[in-house]
Amino acid sequence: MPSAPSTASATGSLTSAESIRLVLDTVEARNPNEPEFLQAVHEVLESISPVLEAHPQFVDGGILERLVEPERQILFRVPWVDDAGRLQVNRGFRVQFSSVLGPYKGGLRFHPSVNLSIIKFLGFEQIFKNALTGQGIGGAKGGSDFDPHGRSNAEIMRFCQSFMNELYRHLGEHTDVPAGDIGVGAREIGYLFGQYRKVTNRHESGMFTGKGVQWGGAEVRTEATGYGAVFFVEEMLGVHGETLRNKRVGISGSGNVAIYAIDKARQLGATAVTASDSSGYVVDDAGIDVDLLRQIKEVERARISEYAARRPGARYVEGARPWEVPVDVAIPSATQNELDADDARALIANGLRAVAEGANMPTTPEAIELFQSAGVLFGPGKAANAGGVATSALEMSQNAARQRWSFDDSEAKLRAIMADVHAAAFQAAERYGRPGDYVVGANSAGFERVAHAMLAQGVI
Repeated sequence: MPSAPSTASATGSLTSAESIRLVLDTVEARNPNEPEFLQAVHEVLESISPVLEAHPQFVDGGILERLVEPERQILFRVPWVDDAGRLQVNRGFRVQFSSVLGPYKGGLRFHPSVNLSIIKFLGFEQIFKNALTGQGIGGAKGGSDFDPHGRSNAEIMRFCQSFMNELYRHLGEHTDVPAGDIGVGAREIGYLFGQYRKVTNRHESGMFTGKGVQWGGAEVRTEATGYGAVFFVEEMLGVHGETLRNKRVGISGSGNVAIYAIDKARQLGATAVTASDSSGYVVDDAGIDVDLLRQIKEVERARISEYAARRPGARYVEGARPWEVPVDVAIPSATQNELDADDARALIANGLRAVAEGANMPTTPEAIELFQSAGVLFGPGKAANAGGVATSALEMSQNAARQRWSFDDSEAKLRAIMADVHAAAFQAAERYGRPGDYVVGANSAGFERVAHAMLAQGVI
């Protein structure tokens, strides 16, 4: 197999489109078996051509060539012993993509689907998402193909301790600050932080976010991604003189993001009517009962079908996604590429008004194009779900100052940050001749902030 071409900075003799094509060719050659990462890179680079035309110094400075290569990729084995005394070996990852705006920041995901492509796609997205928050944090992501589902607390603790025995050397409150993600909640974060403290002999509260409130965590961190996605919808609708009041909202997933998106939608006068997991979805026209959903999914860790079994008037649809249900607003909050072109056509036919991505890249490129062509407001994940990492940065600030803010104060700060994220994306779309296109706006606004910092700091 021929070796991948080296990336040489384009010159002013190339158009922005030609520069982007050269970089994409190199990325495809270097990462041939990483479809999720390639999809993420294409989505960003193909939308920022107007930025490169307005700022030719970004092309001459080789910003794209450097940005698509992580600063550091860490891959390691994680050996641990299960409750039966059998040795298990998993694979651990941390991809530190960009630290130009601050310490690396991004979650850890424990799920059987985790591989290098998934982690790189998430880390690449994190660069622009974190830049949009204006919080001074870089982009990274990590995790393992370990599945905590069905494992005992003791097994999860032993795995987390083994995972941290390698990763600790690459972390620190001024270096890399992980958080949770799918499969990594307060329990896992507690075990990971405890082992970090043990092996380093340092108590750096600010080097891990998503901690329990009792020992350094921030109020609203649990709710932040779901709340933030709903706040972003409110901002998009507000531009057109609308609100969420009396609107039907379709939400996929039944984890943290989905539960708190449902909760905040209800608080703002909407009715969230769906939730789902990998087995199917439920419809509750009276509005999803958040307390019951939380009991089933967070306490009992049961399937979503249990909700319909216990909730009068709710129904369960096996083996399907919730996008066939008529709604005004859709918030896909499960996983990548969960909403495809057929789903988009069904939603549009049923009168959809707006989409906000609660998960990372849950909408396929074909579906996004259909939404935009139909005039549906579309908030991409790097803007709409930035509330989680924004609140993580607030947690870092509280830890550094040895302060603790109230729930109301933290929520007010989150809402203000999401308004700023919306304004940055909205204004960038206008500035580059694509009014209302939040994909172009979010990518352009985030990229601008990163690119200017990279030029200022030299070739490193």
